[in-house]
Amino acid sequence: MPYQAGCLCGQVRIMIDAEPMAARQCWCRLCQYLGGGSATVNVCFPADKVTTTGEVRWHESVADSGNRMRRGFCPACGTPLFSLAESRPHLTFIRAGALDDPNLKAPEAIIWIQAAPHWAHFDPDLPHYPAQIPPVA
Repeated sequence: MPYQAGCLCGQVRIMIDAEPMAARQCWCRLCQYLGGGSATVNVCFPADKVTTTGEVRWHESVADSGNRMRRGFCPACGTPLFSLAESRPHLTFIRAGALDDPNLKAPEAIIWIQAAPHWAHFDPDLPHYPAQIPPVA
């Protein structure tokens, strides 16, 4: 620690002063948009341990779970960086691909498999869930 993350062009940098709490692979329809057709892998950290430099733009939407979400991305290169759930303001979800070390925490579960395309592949060693599961904290 601290861990770092950022966007493709380097204009946004993220410092994380905590161990990851959880990681999940998500196949909800919104994550498929963010992942360019695949699932996203999201790593959870305590929000008060995450700091950002550079401009982040936000898009607000309602997730398939019904949660109001804010999703942050770099306005220069478009890299998806964050998801923030209105119902869990104490947590920040960072895209694993934005982490400087994407091996920091592997997914522990696969969620929203009911929304996945028929060609999706699921790791047989991970638990699979049709939709949202309870939050980490």
